[in-house]
Amino acid sequence: MKPQELDEAVPTGVDDTVRPVRPAPRAAAAASVADAARDPFLVALGERARSLRARRGMTRRALSVASEVSERHLANLELGQGNASILVLRQVAQALGAPLAELIGDETTAGPEWLLIRDLLAGRGEDELRRARLALTELFGEGGRPDARRGRIALVGLRGAGKSSLGRMLADALDVPFVELNREIERVAGCSLDEIHNLLGAAAYRRYERRALEETVQLYPDAVIATPGGIVSDPATFNLLLAHCTTVWLRATPEDHMQRVIAQGDLRPMAGNQEAMDDLKRILAGRAAFYARADLQVDTSGRTLGEVFDALHAAVREATAR
Repeated sequence: MKPQELDEAVPTGVDDTVRPVRPAPRAAAAASVADAARDPFLVALGERARSLRARRGMTRRALSVASEVSERHLANLELGQGNASILVLRQVAQALGAPLAELIGDETTAGPEWLLIRDLLAGRGEDELRRARLALTELFGEGGRPDARRGRIALVGLRGAGKSSLGRMLADALDVPFVELNREIERVAGCSLDEIHNLLGAAAYRRYERRALEETVQLYPDAVIATPGGIVSDPATFNLLLAHCTTVWLRATPEDHMQRVIAQGDLRPMAGNQEAMDDLKRILAGRAAFYARADLQVDTSGRTLGEVFDALHAAVREATAR
């Protein structure tokens, strides 16, 4: 919200001198909002909101439609100019000596065991958290057997990484089926991906994506699976993938991703969007930490298709031979 301008007041008197006037209450409130807009907490909140949107692969306009919140309000949120009331909640939480999440309420505040587990995990490094996740996966029987994981190779990465082309080549070399998960999603949903997104929405797409992956894991003990770029956006689905497949991140620069999509004849990334490259970079930055959870990484930039395939094939053979 734009702060209201101060009303100028020129008092009348014998000398016609302009005397300083105290800001009106609404002006003081506006100044307070302006100060709050620069608060580092709001800036960090905006960055997390922008990163989460990028990970989902959503434009601000798409998020505006889905959330029924104006683009202007979303822009202010992402710029660190969100509603100052969140700062009041933070102050209350700090006074109570509790995390903000505990005051607002989420799944990890539902009971004492959640709180104790969260405290154990707080402050741990990425490697420690990864070991904890794997231990919990094994404890609850969510993980696949190591030999079963070796039989399924799942390729992850942004669109244009080469998942389909390299996936087919790898499947032929390993003499196993090739599964394009997007096609399985369409089969499960009974309609095209565009129809799912346009008519049913993102939440429905994620449900079909999860179901398609579950069926693929059940049907194919051995396969090469090309996954959608946004599969990392749903933690439950990505956990399922990591637990039952040997995963490979096909890495590339944003420029290579864009050029490959355009080379395929799809000009939609550039259509009506002058900031397409910036959007793509934000999406990649938002997802990179999740893609990095993959078992293997193969850099595809600056290499021919044959060179990338040789590197991919060698990395997979070494990993699955253990």
